[in-house]
Amino acid sequence: MKKTCAFLILFLLSFISAAIASDAIIVVANTDDKSIQLSRQQVRNLFMGGVIPYDLKAVALPPENQTRVLFNTKVVGLTESRIQSYWAQMRFTGRKTAPKEVKSEDLVLKYLENNDGAVGYLPAGIALPNDLTIIYTIQ
Repeated sequence: MKKTCAFLILFLLSFISAAIASDAIIVVANTDDKSIQLSRQQVRNLFMGGVIPYDLKAVALPPENQTRVLFNTKVVGLTESRIQSYWAQMRFTGRKTAPKEVKSEDLVLKYLENNDGAVGYLPAGIALPNDLTIIYTIQ
């Protein structure tokens, strides 16, 4: 009985830690300055068209992507419909343009590798090439 309980507890703990790890998001940049670390507000500004002290261009995933949903919830703090409404208003008034959209996490990685100054968000468990820099992490 004790072995069964111990096994069950270990199983639940491994499941919970895997679930927590899968929700972590990293923001990755292709930049020569490896010391850049952004705050949550700076990352939010970067992806919402605001000003930050670095010359970086944001790349986003499509609205139906789960990583984007997590990023919007944890970093931007808005629902997808509110973000779409915001960008419609910015396009209509000509003040800002939405980040370029790339279809998948693999294509974000390729885009980041090929474009200096590009920044994208990815799940934390993804393997990164050495020339990319993690500039923000959120659990």
